[in-house]
Amino acid sequence: MVFRYFAGTKRRNRAGKALKDVKASDLFSTRSNTFNTVREVIESRRAVRKYIAKDVPDSVVYKLLEAAAHAPSEGNQQPWEFIVVRDHIKKEHIVEACYNQNWMLQAPVFIVACTNMRLARAIYGERGERLYGIQATAAAIQNLLLSAQSMGLSTCWIGSFSESKVAILTGCPDYIRPAGIITLGFGAENPEPPMLQKAEDYIHIEEFGRTLLIESVIDQKSPLGKGRSEVDYWAKS
Repeated sequence: MVFRYFAGTKRRNRAGKALKDVKASDLFSTRSNTFNTVREVIESRRAVRKYIAKDVPDSVVYKLLEAAAHAPSEGNQQPWEFIVVRDHIKKEHIVEACYNQNWMLQAPVFIVACTNMRLARAIYGERGERLYGIQATAAAIQNLLLSAQSMGLSTCWIGSFSESKVAILTGCPDYIRPAGIITLGFGAENPEPPMLQKAEDYIHIEEFGRTLLIESVIDQKSPLGKGRSEVDYWAKS
């Protein structure tokens, strides 16, 4: 198997650079260190609900939000808006709007991630408003969480809150929808890894229901009999 890439650059074609063929094994070998680093950040991220009394500089917060804005979005509309909240009184009111999750006040910074519904529906109408905008904002939030983790900071993504109250508290017009609140700070705990699904339960091959678990059964040709489908087998199990 051969991958084609533009020589002389990792991400974009530059004028005058010729295409070069490389073996898949060579490409994966050169990128393995990067993959391992990214995966380590992903797997070490936790929802942290205890923070030490140490501030996070604005310069760091803005750098994280710049990273967040590299998320993908349908039509490159970039419908996210981020409101940085440090004021203690305002944070107290936001905590009330989050149904009194008082632990949040330990974090020096709240970031209210919002979807700009005007941008979300400008091209794609209702589907953009109901789906694409939320997808893009969620992707930006994930970028933010992982960037913070890579810098030794801790976060927690809060989704349980009164949208209308948070919108009022942060001065959002009616077309700006609060989608999530992120606490940001230096963590005072290292929670245990959460329980995760097994890959064979959620990866489907070609169609829903044909999971890796079922594929392994088919490959072993047991306990399915000749001419029977995996649907027949599981339906009778």
